[in-house]
Amino acid sequence: MDMSQYLEVFIDESKEHLQTINEQLLELEKNPDDVAIVNEIFRSAHTLKGMSATMGFEDLANLTHQMENVLDAIRNEKISVTPELLDVIFRAVDDLEAMVVSISEGGDGKRDVTEVVAQLKQIEKGDVVAVPQKSNSTYEQTYEQTYDEFEYTILKQSAEQGFHSYEATIKLRSDCLLKAARVFMIFEVIEQIGEVIKSVPTVEMLEAEQFDDQFVVTVVTKVSQDELQKRIMKVSEVEEVNVRSVDLRRSVAQDGSLEQKVEQKVEQVVDKKQENQEEKTTGKQVSNKTIRVNIERLDVLMNLFEELVIDRGRLEQISRELNNPELHETVERMSRISGDLQNIILNMRMVPVETVFNRFPRMVRQLARDLGKKINLEIIGAETELDRTVIDEIGDPLVHLLRNAIDHGIETPDVRRAKGKPEEGTVKLKAYHSGNHVFIEIEDDGAGISREKVLKKAISKGIISEQNAANLTDKQVYELIFASGFSTADKVSDISGRGVGLDVVKSTIESLGGSVSIDSEEGVGSIFSIQLPLTLSIISVMLVEIQHEKYAIPLSSIIETAIVKKEDILHAHNQKVIDFRGKVVPLLFLKDIFEVPVVKGDDDFLSVVIVRKGEKMAGLVVDSFIGQQEVVLKSLGNYLTSVFAISGATILGDGQVALIVDCNALIK
Repeated sequence: MDMSQYLEVFIDESKEHLQTINEQLLELEKNPDDVAIVNEIFRSAHTLKGMSATMGFEDLANLTHQMENVLDAIRNEKISVTPELLDVIFRAVDDLEAMVVSISEGGDGKRDVTEVVAQLKQIEKGDVVAVPQKSNSTYEQTYEQTYDEFEYTILKQSAEQGFHSYEATIKLRSDCLLKAARVFMIFEVIEQIGEVIKSVPTVEMLEAEQFDDQFVVTVVTKVSQDELQKRIMKVSEVEEVNVRSVDLRRSVAQDGSLEQKVEQKVEQVVDKKQENQEEKTTGKQVSNKTIRVNIERLDVLMNLFEELVIDRGRLEQISRELNNPELHETVERMSRISGDLQNIILNMRMVPVETVFNRFPRMVRQLARDLGKKINLEIIGAETELDRTVIDEIGDPLVHLLRNAIDHGIETPDVRRAKGKPEEGTVKLKAYHSGNHVFIEIEDDGAGISREKVLKKAISKGIISEQNAANLTDKQVYELIFASGFSTADKVSDISGRGVGLDVVKSTIESLGGSVSIDSEEGVGSIFSIQLPLTLSIISVMLVEIQHEKYAIPLSSIIETAIVKKEDILHAHNQKVIDFRGKVVPLLFLKDIFEVPVVKGDDDFLSVVIVRKGEKMAGLVVDSFIGQQEVVLKSLGNYLTSVFAISGATILGDGQVALIVDCNALIK
């Protein structure tokens, strides 16, 4: 029976079942006596086993079968749930995930799982399984390199051409936060002098940070063992590198007919590819209510629609100028339809933040176990939707902030007990909509941030002077931990833990048009709040005129507009201010900031746009208001990356280019 047409369905459903198993295992850890949860996991595992066997993925089916035996023993109360037992099941789930990933990438879904299977069998018999330790020796056993015929052939041929083959075991520092970035840098260093033949875990898992602190790469190079080690050690946050030569004699002795086997395998692969191609051409008869669309196609559609929005603006302007009722009516109708179309396209690109949040419970569990802490992760608002391009970018900053909260925010159980807090710390991950923005908050009930320690550190680093330090509010002090260079030296525990590479988080969020703020109370906890735009490309703005130039101010930043008499302007701290509804608001003259050539005389009245950034406000002084409009945000390109307070540009209906004002940069 031809199963290939069901492959995509199999992969999708397998991922769903694995996600369910992961979630339910975490639940089981909280309620070890709840048989209903075990039944739920059993059902998913059983379905996965059946599907895998039907599709011919025997390794997948066998491992699931073994896992099922353990689950069966749990629900029949032959064995009880312990964290050590769950560690082994989680490892089995990791292997199952790796197999499904392999299948989705065109592989055969095979994987060496003898160790996990042996541990599961031990558990089934009621034996105690040793908790895997993170020592080098264990690591080398777990991550020992094995090679298939292709890889041995490559290594052998490389040796014949004078290359050395090494296995480099690389250990990153335990406090390394952007592990994927370090792996990328290490690979880049290696590729300057040789070629990576294989890595364990796989490159995909390394990129997804699905490894502890260590990994092994097999390298073919002409440089010496020592030089390879020294080059890798030059990458920062690498703790240890062990390089050893690959023993090729063993492989040749084991397999005398290697070349023949390789040829056979090549033929098999070619045949399989041909079969797949034939199947693809004949397997399009299934009709579904939903279809999968490549995100790149949606990007193309979005780009085309952005062009349409620019032309729509142009048509609206021509219609106003000609004042023809029929043209006016047609353009209005077209604007309405294109507005609906815009909503549909934007909605098509919306994805629930759940897709990012799903990976955190496992990460939090592992971190808590590694650090000897008790942590309860609460996820609220996972159904909140965000544009796909934003979703793709926020994963790493969130990982960064969560790790910070767990590593440095939440105290160890004994410290919490001493402070009168419950042993188990709570980390809340919350997402919600507000206006045209999505907010994501990471809240912990840990140690909070010490104002004195942050100030001391900032002064010692030269980020602020002692004179300025006294005048800062608590919030301004907390924001210092986002300063570049704040975290690069001493241990961050000196400042009660906050600050490791948070400048990277801030710059990533700001590059998305968002902002990040901190609220904290020492001894009580901290809240990191991220504000993100719903979408990145089409925004509503207010067009204003400054002399003869037009600028666009995003509506999301505007509170209201006002006309102010010149005599109402006051002075405070060498700054022109106005009294706006009882608040003192500083005035910023955009004409001076953007150095616009002056061609018009001064007026007795000032047009002011009141904008805000968090709780801060400012009045932007312009010459006149033009009106509200939806515009397409275009970046200024690589040549104009450092233009102050300008986030991009747009083309208006009359063909003019208007610069888009970045209000966040103007309000300090």
